Amino acid sequence: MKVYGYIRVSSADQNEDRQLDALEALKIPREQVFMDKQSGKDFNRPAYKALTKKLKAGDLLYVIDIERLGRNYEEILDQWRILTKEKGVDIAVIDIPLLDTRIGKDLMGTFITDLMLQILSFVAQNDRENIRKRQAQGIAAAKARGVRFGRPIKKPPKNFGSLVSQWESGDLSITELLDRTGLKAEATFYRRLREYRLEKTK
Repeated sequence: MKVYGYIRVSSADQNEDRQLDALEALKIPREQVFMDKQSGKDFNRPAYKALTKKLKAGDLLYVIDIERLGRNYEEILDQWRILTKEKGVDIAVIDIPLLDTRIGKDLMGTFITDLMLQILSFVAQNDRENIRKRQAQGIAAAKARGVRFGRPIKKPPKNFGSLVSQWESGDLSITELLDRTGLKAEATFYRRLREYRLEKTK
C-alpha cells in the first residue's frame, strides 16, 4: 500500500503552500505528491492523470478538500466513484475527517460517506456559482456607476487633427504618426481617428 497526495490550484498565481504543508505533516514523500496548476476553464490535468495511472487497489490518496477532484458536482462525484469503486483506492479528505473511506467499510458507513460527499460537493458547486453571480452583479453595478475596467483608454494629443492632416497629405508615414500621437498600435489609431471624424460631424 502506497500513500499519495494530490494538490490543485486554479492558476499559477494561487499559492499551494497550505496544501503542501498539510501533506508534509502526514509525512507523504514529495515524489508521491502530485500537483496541477490549472485554471478553472482549462481542466486538462497532466499530474492528476499521471497520479491515477500509479494508483493501485489498496493505495491511499489524501486531498485537502473535495474540490481538488473536480470543477463541479458531477465531476467530483465521478472522480470519487472511479477512484474508490473502480480502482479500489481509499481517499482521505484532510479538511473533513469524516470523509475517509477507511472508516466504516460496512454498508452503513459507505452509505453515510456517499451521502455526505453528495451534500458537500453540491454545496461547493453552489458556493462557486453564488460567488460568480455576485461578481457579475458587482461588475454590472460598477459599470452602471461609470467605472471602467481594463486598461485606461489612450487619448490622442491635442494636435491630433493637425497630425492626421499631415498623414493624409503624405507628409507623415504611419510609423511617424504613431510615434507623434503616442498611439502604439495602428488599430488604436484608427479607432481614435473614427472617433475624431465622428466628433467633427456633430
